[in-house]
Amino acid sequence: MSDLIIHGQNLALAITDGLITAAAPTLSGTAKQEIDARHALILPSWIDAHVHFNEPGRSHWEGLTTGSRALAAGGGTVFFDMPLNSSPPVITRAAFEEKRRLAEEKSCIDFALWGGLTPDSLPHMEAMADAGAIGFKAFMCPSGIDEFQDANPSTLRHGMEIAARLGLPVAVHAEDPEVIRLHQLAHPPTATDMRAWLDSRPIEAELSAIRIAIDLAGETGCQLHIVHVTCPEGIDLVTAAKHQGVNVTVETCPHYLLLDDTAAIAIGPFAKCAPPIRSASTVAALWQKLLNGEIDTLGSDHSPSPLDLKQGDDLFAMWGGIAGIQHALPLLFSHNQAFIPQLSSNVATRFRLPQKGSITPGHDADFILLENTPNTIASSQLLTRHPISPYLGLTSTHTIGVTYLRGEIVTSDTRGKFLSPG
Repeated sequence: MSDLIIHGQNLALAITDGLITAAAPTLSGTAKQEIDARHALILPSWIDAHVHFNEPGRSHWEGLTTGSRALAAGGGTVFFDMPLNSSPPVITRAAFEEKRRLAEEKSCIDFALWGGLTPDSLPHMEAMADAGAIGFKAFMCPSGIDEFQDANPSTLRHGMEIAARLGLPVAVHAEDPEVIRLHQLAHPPTATDMRAWLDSRPIEAELSAIRIAIDLAGETGCQLHIVHVTCPEGIDLVTAAKHQGVNVTVETCPHYLLLDDTAAIAIGPFAKCAPPIRSASTVAALWQKLLNGEIDTLGSDHSPSPLDLKQGDDLFAMWGGIAGIQHALPLLFSHNQAFIPQLSSNVATRFRLPQKGSITPGHDADFILLENTPNTIASSQLLTRHPISPYLGLTSTHTIGVTYLRGEIVTSDTRGKFLSPG
């Protein structure tokens, strides 16, 4: 007898002890509980390998409790928290263990933690790996957080050599600061509005940094994961490197697929991020790369802040981060549903999570019920610490009805019915 049999629109699942025991278009048998969910699609839940929940030290920006609940409501069952913007950042074993302790206490879903790759962290990378780091994150340009220094090519090479020896991936924020500097010298910003911000960080800064990172990964044998790529040209560089035998994967983010520069200007500070939002033609080309399977993963890069850091007249002085973790998936599903591997199985494969990412027997019963129910996004729905989202006022054609983690409901609606942390 199963613990649960659930009948969805596209398939049925049998679940026992938190594991999927059968998955087929239809199932019969006995179970302690049987649910008719034929109004909804059963899909794998999101493994979000790129969030900033900012705890400890900046929990007033978000925090593990509110961040994990918002992700659960948005269809996620696993997150990988970045080593910044917590304070101190995760660049030592002690900082890693403190964040792990807090996440075990406060998160309502599963998690992993990135360690930092900075000039100061190099002597501590092996200890962070021993403590359970999923990999190491480096910024190739200033991070915006003084405590987390950027990694120049020499530092990045050294860190990649260590990571390769440890068998762990390195994720990079790929923007070349010298390209940005020279661009701004040639085209000095004449204003401090969103248009000026968008124009201040060109695509070529991404491409230059991606080339450097790929070259270093090829030389060191490091597993490279390039995060939040905004343009098809960057994807092409990764595809070419794969064909040359480099162990590299690439991520983009929902906001680079859902917003263009015109929308960013209309939205204002809530749409500020780095790299910035691109043109409508770039967005369309990026969608094509995603649907072609050339983009490996989708990560939210949820990087929230208090409202006061998103206010004022000077966009350049404001915090640059998108806070849209709760409604990104429903909005993406409104466009297309052909990118499920980038949310789930591709992430599990890249980061060696053998129990996760697939609705098949033997895997954790992590899945969502996707309902064909329209929803207009309002600030009153937000479960993040601050009611900030670039998606306010947008309408999705689909809604995350229920999120299941190992066969148990994590949240059944956006009003917030959650299991206890654990």
